[in-house]
Amino acid sequence: MNKFEQLGLSESLQRAIIDLGFENPTEVQEKAIPLLLEQDTDLVALAQTGTGKTAAFGFPVIQKIDADNRNTQALILSPTRELCLQITNEIKNYSKYEKGINVVAVYGGASITDQARDIKRGAQIIVATPGRMQDMINRGLVNISQINYCILDEADEMLNMGFYEDIVNILSTTPDEKSTWLFSATMPAEVSRIAKQFMHNPIEITVGAKNSGSATVSHEFYLVNARDRYEALKRLADANPDIFSVVFCRTKRDTQQVAEKLIEDGYNAAALHGDLSQAQRDSVMKSFRGRQIQMLVATDVAARGIDVDNITHVVNYQLPDEIETYNHRSGRTGRAGKLGTSIVIVTKSEIRKISSIERIIKQKFEEKTIPSGIEICEIQLLHLANKIKDTEVDHEIDNYLPAINSVLEGLSKEELIKKMVSVEFNRFINYYKKTRDLSSQSSGNDRRERSDDREPRENNNGGAVRYFVNIGSRDNFDWMTLKDYLKETLDLGRDDVFKVDVKEGFSFFNTDPEFTDKVMDVLNNVQLEGRRINVEISKNDGGGRRDHNGRSSGGFGGGRSSGGGGFRSDRNSAPRSGGFGPRKEGGFSERAPREGGFGGRSESRGSSAPKREGGFSSDRTPRRSDAPRPEGFSDRAPRRSEGTSDTPRERRPRKS
Repeated sequence: MNKFEQLGLSESLQRAIIDLGFENPTEVQEKAIPLLLEQDTDLVALAQTGTGKTAAFGFPVIQKIDADNRNTQALILSPTRELCLQITNEIKNYSKYEKGINVVAVYGGASITDQARDIKRGAQIIVATPGRMQDMINRGLVNISQINYCILDEADEMLNMGFYEDIVNILSTTPDEKSTWLFSATMPAEVSRIAKQFMHNPIEITVGAKNSGSATVSHEFYLVNARDRYEALKRLADANPDIFSVVFCRTKRDTQQVAEKLIEDGYNAAALHGDLSQAQRDSVMKSFRGRQIQMLVATDVAARGIDVDNITHVVNYQLPDEIETYNHRSGRTGRAGKLGTSIVIVTKSEIRKISSIERIIKQKFEEKTIPSGIEICEIQLLHLANKIKDTEVDHEIDNYLPAINSVLEGLSKEELIKKMVSVEFNRFINYYKKTRDLSSQSSGNDRRERSDDREPRENNNGGAVRYFVNIGSRDNFDWMTLKDYLKETLDLGRDDVFKVDVKEGFSFFNTDPEFTDKVMDVLNNVQLEGRRINVEISKNDGGGRRDHNGRSSGGFGGGRSSGGGGFRSDRNSAPRSGGFGPRKEGGFSERAPREGGFGGRSESRGSSAPKREGGFSSDRTPRRSDAPRPEGFSDRAPRRSEGTSDTPRERRPRKS
């Protein structure tokens, strides 16, 4: 017996449920559906992403709609256009046997005229993003003054995205006597404020502990040096041959760059962020759902519409700025009772955030080390053996067996297995034996114990490195905006850039010594509005008296830096001498193997990894020629406000 029958749903809805293959309601559905069907009440439902909230409000609202009345009776607000379209499609599937019910999606990036026309024809249910809905109200294109139901889905995320004023304005346009249903993963202060202002004695239901994480998701963190973050991501992918994941970055620029690097290194990857057109986003998501893409690199905002089954891993390439956002990220995996893993790649400066997340999700992280090259080889070899064992034989090969047997004649079973496996093993072992251990030297537990007692960096200058950089107030920076720009460009934590001192044509700033290589490497290869940034290690300690030009008496100008390059005061100075030279022919690049290999990477020119000469490529789906490829952004200058990079990524020789 289908347990949905016990919830009080109509026969037509139960037919749709059978078609959709639903058998047992989730906890939030079991609690919310009977309540909403029996009463006209306000409701606050707290449940994690992926627990079936759409059906929890979708079935009751459909059953309560008067199909003979063509006026708008229900408004559903969601944070992004992807989620808006997803909810619209699901409501249509739920109501497939309900005659006369029309659902219209209202979102940015599409014709507002077409959307207004669809509503005018009769739309009992509107699913909308707050920004576009407010625009339509202002233009008089929609009337929600008589609606009976208003549903806020992913309320915390809408407010995190800055839609508070839009939501307040929209709700103020609706009648007081309506029923308001608020669904959210967490309950921050702004969500509580909305509930108090627009809801009357709401009933609250909670699935699991309030703000807690899903019990089906395990949480791991890997402590690495900041410069090794990308290499760690590749090793984690190689150590999980069947990975089907969403990789989260903080900014659109980082999302694009990481996706481009993964593609260059032969992984089936793509970017999803706000700078893509709707057609590009739809194409990327279609390929991801079809598993042509196995590593989807996304921003938090763009990922709100991702509802894909069987995601095995969520990878936090960078932790979110808001700790509560971690809950939304990890909710992409471990859905429908299946197990999932949330991975965090963390640096020493960020380790204290792990404890904060643990308190919010009420679950513990397991600290793990990045697998060594030998461990990855072993994992991939066993994966290959299982693939061979489980492969169904296509008997089309029978015609070729005599010739193959002739070639392999004289080899014993043991010799044949060794040779087959060596096709893969030799290439990988030759690559990984040259790589180093990526695990940070300081353990996460030790760091966590020390972090609570650490003094603020600004009050503890011991061992800090001071830098000179040839950008300043004439480039529209003050100390705060320059600090934000440096943090985003260098991918550093909030406290990792300090003592920022901005002058007209140049500036100074400090970091800890562990970030020196990264600062010099990254900033000396960045352009700002067409002008190359130059950074040098300064002898200025950040104190002392300033002359009338803003220079420190501590020796700016004629002195030479410890890195062997004197300061250059001209705006277009070249990078210091003695930097990275051209890569030697045949030199080793610390990129994972690209040519197929374990994980079925596609062939790519110029790889330093061993070249694939055939062999087995059974775990990653080869990228098809028609699969979408993230579109790069060329000839751009970095945008401080959005964190997007408009400069083509240059290949930089690596240190030997």
